[in-house]
Amino acid sequence: MGGHLVSPAVSDKVIPMPVTELSDAALMELTREGDRAAFEEIVARYRQPVLNLAWRTVKDGTEAEDLAQNVFVQAYRAADRYRPTAKFSTWLFTIARNLCLNEIRRRGRHPAESMDAKAESDDGEYLRQFEDRKAAGPDVESERSELYSKIDEAIRDLPESQRTALLLCREGDQSYEDIAAVMNVSVSAVKSLIFRGRDALKKRLKPYLKTGEWTVVQSSGTED
Repeated sequence: MGGHLVSPAVSDKVIPMPVTELSDAALMELTREGDRAAFEEIVARYRQPVLNLAWRTVKDGTEAEDLAQNVFVQAYRAADRYRPTAKFSTWLFTIARNLCLNEIRRRGRHPAESMDAKAESDDGEYLRQFEDRKAAGPDVESERSELYSKIDEAIRDLPESQRTALLLCREGDQSYEDIAAVMNVSVSAVKSLIFRGRDALKKRLKPYLKTGEWTVVQSSGTED
C-alpha cells in the first residue's frame, strides 16, 4: 500500500504502515511528497460528507459531483499550505463550503443555467446513491425512502447557514468549535444555528408525521 510512515518494530526491519491506519495529518504529509495512495485514502474518508453537503446545497446530483470533485482537487493542490496545527476536516469543509457558496452566488447571477436541475422526484433517488443506509426489504424501503425524501427536502429548504451547521454536526461529525471555524462565526452562533435548524425541521415534519400533510416551500437560500 501507499505511504512510508512506519510503525515501531522490534527488529531493524522497516514495516510500512497501511494508509488506512494513518491520521489525516500524516496522510497530508505523504500527499505533499507525492503519495497518491495517501490522498486517495483522504478522498475515501471524506467523499460522502462532502458530497452530501454539496448535494443539499445545489440540489442537483451532477453539479454536486462536480463540486465535490473540485473540493478534493483544490485540497490536493493546496496540500503544501496545509499545516497540521489545523484540524484537517475543518480545513477541508472550509474549502467545501466556500465552493458551495460560490456556486450559489453564480446561480444568482445566471439563474437560467439552473433550469435543467433534476426534478424533485429524481432527487430522492439520486441522494440514496450517496447515503449509507442499511438495505431493507422493498416494502420497508419504500416507506423509509418517502420519509427520507421529506427529511432531505426539509433540510435543503433551510437557510444556508442553518443547513451547513446541521450537516457539519450530523454528517461531518464536527464539534461546535470546528463548525465555528468553518463558518467563521462564534461558537454561540453555531449553537443558535443548530437549535433553530432542528426546531425548523421539527415544525416542518410534525404535520407530515401526524397526518401525511406536506407543504412545499421555497428555499430561503443563504439568508438566516
